Amino acid sequence: MKKNIDTNDTNGELRGVGMGMGIISGTVRVVRNKKQFYAFKNREILVAEDTNPIYLPLMKKARVVITDRGGVTSHAATLAREFGIPAVIGTKVATKVLKTGDRVEVNTKTGTVKKL
Repeated sequence: MKKNIDTNDTNGELRGVGMGMGIISGTVRVVRNKKQFYAFKNREILVAEDTNPIYLPLMKKARVVITDRGGVTSHAATLAREFGIPAVIGTKVATKVLKTGDRVEVNTKTGTVKKL
């Protein structure tokens, strides 16, 4: 049974700009600073406020990237396109709503994220 994310959206979904075409599910790892990089595991879903060049090793290992900030020209969006990494950019609240270990379903075509 799916649990919707508690947001102001009436559908209970987190929304942003989707990069890629597909529905992917997996486990979330919220990364707030460089000290947390060591804990990131291959194929986890990276959730961050935004990204910058030091996030590149994590992004290459990530199943999906989800950010609070950014748009189609942001660092996360540019690298997602360049490396073919599915992403949802600019959700505004992903790091506040999602917790490390949460299972989510990400629809990169519609730019939505649902907690499972």
